[in-house]
Amino acid sequence: MKHSPIEGAEFLAKETKWLAEPRGSKALELATKRSAKTRDQIAASIAQWESWREQAARIKAYAISRLDHLLRQFEENITARGATVLWAENSRQANEHVLGIARKHGVRLVVKSKSMVSEEMELNRCLETIGVAAVETDLGEFLVQLAGQRPTHIVTPALHLSAEDIGKMFAEKLGEPFTRQHEQLTAIARRHLRRRFLEAGMGISGANFAIADVGAVCVVENEGNAGLSMATPPVHVVLMGIEKVIPSILHLPVFLQLLARSGTGQKLTTYTHIIHGPSPGQAMYVIIVDNGRTRVLADPKLRSALSCIRCGACLNACPVYRRVGGWAYGWIYPGPIGAVITPAMVGIRKAGKLPFASSLCGACHEVCPVKIDIPHKLVYLRNLAVTRSSPVRSWLEKAVWKAWAFTMRGAWRYKLAMALARLGMRTVYLLPWKPKLLRAWLRARNLPPLPAGGPFRKRWPKLAGEAKPPLEKST
Repeated sequence: MKHSPIEGAEFLAKETKWLAEPRGSKALELATKRSAKTRDQIAASIAQWESWREQAARIKAYAISRLDHLLRQFEENITARGATVLWAENSRQANEHVLGIARKHGVRLVVKSKSMVSEEMELNRCLETIGVAAVETDLGEFLVQLAGQRPTHIVTPALHLSAEDIGKMFAEKLGEPFTRQHEQLTAIARRHLRRRFLEAGMGISGANFAIADVGAVCVVENEGNAGLSMATPPVHVVLMGIEKVIPSILHLPVFLQLLARSGTGQKLTTYTHIIHGPSPGQAMYVIIVDNGRTRVLADPKLRSALSCIRCGACLNACPVYRRVGGWAYGWIYPGPIGAVITPAMVGIRKAGKLPFASSLCGACHEVCPVKIDIPHKLVYLRNLAVTRSSPVRSWLEKAVWKAWAFTMRGAWRYKLAMALARLGMRTVYLLPWKPKLLRAWLRARNLPPLPAGGPFRKRWPKLAGEAKPPLEKST
């Protein structure tokens, strides 16, 4: 499936009509439920879990309040060790920096570890325009690149693919014998990727954290590909959002404790890299990217969304994400946090429908390791979507809500509407043919049973009378 560059979020895109993942993935739903269960068990087993969350939330809140100072401190300290820091207001400027570095060093092949910022930038496509090949080396990213897709999850990009899907793709795209054995599939990917690290002229990584007081970049991973991408090529480029900075290396341990457990259910990731500057003989560039983040920073009600450490726990816990997957959100960041930061970054006019893709159950807030109050942010964004001048509300939707308000303001109108609703429910049960939207709903659900005993408003007087305590004699 080919994707054109996306500026904003087209929530009801053609390929995700009815909010269904193309060729709906059972693998994604099963994997997210398993991850959420593991995370809950881990959190329940650690007495200081809530204390860690509170500490991390406070550190992030402080960092965001002092973002300008901390970013300057980080720049000064890492520059002193030989790195070059470049600033980018948007994706276009960030891409220009990367293309300029590639031209300067004569780069023809780039190896990349996982970076959400590079996804924002559509970097691979931009590198192709100057004849530079970019190879994703994270296993999940490698798979979705090979499939011509976008990642469907922040942490595990190929969560929607089963082992059988991958085996068939390797047979078709790489000419390998079909297998569905995980170890063999991993070995195939490793064999095809290993030589790329030695051939590449540039390695590109993201940054989980930028540490201001020591001028270092922290990258966590499990596969070893990030370490190879950063150390093997003669040029290392770091792409980081402005929100990644934390004040001190003394603050790092609490985030490492929370990130691995929330994201993958591990006590600690397999590799934790802290890069203080370029290796001998290597050139290192750090590109600090805004790309809409200062827009989030400027709104006090959205600001704490910048605290996100990209663990993916809110996606795993979200009943909506489990059903529709990542592509239905139309941009880079899916799930509850995507429904907040996408409209905040690209604008409510482009992505104003995303905040409505939530049941507001609160599960995302409960699992967030830095305690971001996502549900209240979604409600706030919904208000912006319907009160500001935006294309979110069609004339039909406005008419429906006006009719609803008119009905709810009168007792007889309300009774008539409820009678029609009951008639409509009974009719739907009897119809052999179901409306298109209802058919989409019923693909993974059953219709609830019809309510028994008549309307609640008619049953209430009797129920209230039965529950009324006997009057006591006054003394």
